[in-house]
Amino acid sequence: MADGKILIVDDDKNICELLRLYLEKEDFNVVIANDGVKAVEMFAAESPDMVLLDIMLPKLDGWQVCREIRKNSDKPIIMLTAKGETFDKILGLELGADDYVVKPFDAKEVVARVKAVLRRTSAGQGDAVKEVRYDKLVVNLTNYELKVDGKIVDTPPKELELLYHLASNPNRVFTRDQLLDEVWGFDYYGDSRTVDVHIKRLREKLEGVSDKWALKTVWGVGYKFETKD
Repeated sequence: MADGKILIVDDDKNICELLRLYLEKEDFNVVIANDGVKAVEMFAAESPDMVLLDIMLPKLDGWQVCREIRKNSDKPIIMLTAKGETFDKILGLELGADDYVVKPFDAKEVVARVKAVLRRTSAGQGDAVKEVRYDKLVVNLTNYELKVDGKIVDTPPKELELLYHLASNPNRVFTRDQLLDEVWGFDYYGDSRTVDVHIKRLREKLEGVSDKWALKTVWGVGYKFETKD
């Protein structure tokens, strides 16, 4: 039985075949697209468990493909980028990428990353509903739904995951690097502005809703979901 279906998106057919060889050895099903338009079509048709997505693609680039996928799905995406190519990690995080690999890469390393990301994204996805509730706030990670004062508020997946992570650990302070690692999964210790951007957007949605909880900045450290008894 296969471990899952992987969509490889790259215009370099040699890279596609190399990755296919290594992934199929590990019992993954593999489907391939060589341009951005085909990638979006195949994602809809094939429902893969993960996408390995090159940035420089014909017709639609990897950023555009990532945006299209994220409109309807939170399936994990690993971005592939050429060495020396300008790779904006912040943009990758913002668009909802789960990891990135720099070319030239070792195919075995890519397979290890694929397995690690799939383990992380599937952890705890059993029958139990993943939901936290507070006064006028319901964060449901099973259905990816945010309710504020009884109304559903449209929220991008990473914002919802960040809020769920903080609200599941009330009054615990997280550094930005911890949040990048635990919510986004990036082994990444650079510019952490993306966390600040997501917190700012969440505050805009949650401002003034309740006096029993709040998203708090702990200056010089990070953030916490503060509850008041």
